[in-house]
Amino acid sequence: MPRRKTPASRGPAVPRSIVIEAGYVLAYDESRDGHRLLRNASVLIEGGKIAAVRSGRRLPAPKTARRVRLPGAIVLPGFISGHTHVASATPTRGLIEGGRAYARPLELVDQLSDRDLDALTAHNLAELLLSGCTTQVEMSLSLRQAKSYVRVAGKWGVRGYPGAMIPSIGRLFPVWFRGDDDALFRSEPETLAEIDENLAFARDLAGRPSPLLRPMMAAHAPDTHTPATLRALAAAAREIGTGIQIHLSQIPPETTSVARVWNTSPVRFLAEHGVLDGPVFAAHLVEFDWRKDRTVIDRPGFVYAHCPSANGAGGNTQPYPEALAAGVPAAIGIDTHSNDYLENLKLAVLLGRTRATLGISAAAPDAVPVRAPSVMDAIESATLVPARALGRRDLGRIAEGAAADLVAVDVSDFLVGSGALPPDPLNNLLYANGTAVKYVMTDGRFQVENGKLTVADPGAVRDKGARVVKRLWARLEAEGFFRNP
Repeated sequence: MPRRKTPASRGPAVPRSIVIEAGYVLAYDESRDGHRLLRNASVLIEGGKIAAVRSGRRLPAPKTARRVRLPGAIVLPGFISGHTHVASATPTRGLIEGGRAYARPLELVDQLSDRDLDALTAHNLAELLLSGCTTQVEMSLSLRQAKSYVRVAGKWGVRGYPGAMIPSIGRLFPVWFRGDDDALFRSEPETLAEIDENLAFARDLAGRPSPLLRPMMAAHAPDTHTPATLRALAAAAREIGTGIQIHLSQIPPETTSVARVWNTSPVRFLAEHGVLDGPVFAAHLVEFDWRKDRTVIDRPGFVYAHCPSANGAGGNTQPYPEALAAGVPAAIGIDTHSNDYLENLKLAVLLGRTRATLGISAAAPDAVPVRAPSVMDAIESATLVPARALGRRDLGRIAEGAAADLVAVDVSDFLVGSGALPPDPLNNLLYANGTAVKYVMTDGRFQVENGKLTVADPGAVRDKGARVVKRLWARLEAEGFFRNP
């Protein structure tokens, strides 16, 4: 009898019992609803779930259990990115830092064949896994890219909440960078049609027997929508039940455009038309008015998706210290150009501390309060905060009964540690990046072992992605893109 194939959307089968023995485990403490550090601890995984967590003593396990010994590592909950565009990262990396716009490369990505799009998605998703990101709140830049994400993530057993950005990348720029506001009103029928198409995609995905991939609705930003399209988005999100992803207050023209056309602020425009009535992952908030609009986002399910590398390496900072001081739940997201989640976690702390220091030194009596982030702040922004917003008590924590989504980071090796298990391993994460990630597991299945991707041939994933990117660069070269920094 032929062996029955596992449906791609369900991910491969979960292995037998596994025991991970590590120098440290960042376990969940129910009494304080937060993490606590356990030294010389073990985690038992059975059937894709965490069956036990123990410090100091060897965990009993079946004789057939696989034991993974990581004496120089810290085991953390799998990282949850609050904002990604998975298919689109690598073609823009290294290009935008010189002052070039990212618009044209992203337009070309969406013109790829499904095969090439999947190769690019796989390359970027591999990088996310290699840096410890097991779950993505995924705003694909088009419905085609969302379907590509589902194909690749489903095959590899990645956890995700995909939704296609509306307006999609092929329609976006004439509406977003419009010369007159009539372009916005003319776009309304097509945007409503895209909402219907994406709702059909969400219904189909929600109806599949996959525990790992769940749909969300996704909107570009307030300045590319009308009241009718926002209400339609809110209604679709209520039906699906997982929430909305959106860019919010990301650039100054957004604020001026919404004020000019609708006589209000971007976040109040969203609130007026029901977009903030359920879970919302709002990315960037660079131009958010913390004095006038802070109370508008004080509602259950609102999360600020902070993306430290959103404008590429060395881009502008974002208001993570303001959110922490205001008590606004903040997740850490990847956005587009960097797929190294551990690096972004580190940048959230380092850039946040710099922003907070500059804000405090220049503080006026009416200055917006800021709080310098700690490493634990960033870890909670990578785990517990987005998990709560998603309504998932089984994610973002290492506790009995939780999903076995785990990442192990070597904190004792060269460049990150000192050759021995450190006394305060969380601070060693500030010296780490994705290359220090050694093991990654989603739903009880290893996807990275000994720092190597195991769900696919890493060399083939890299080479196929490289061929696609080189063709994109050749197209840009022919168009004169590189002659105009």
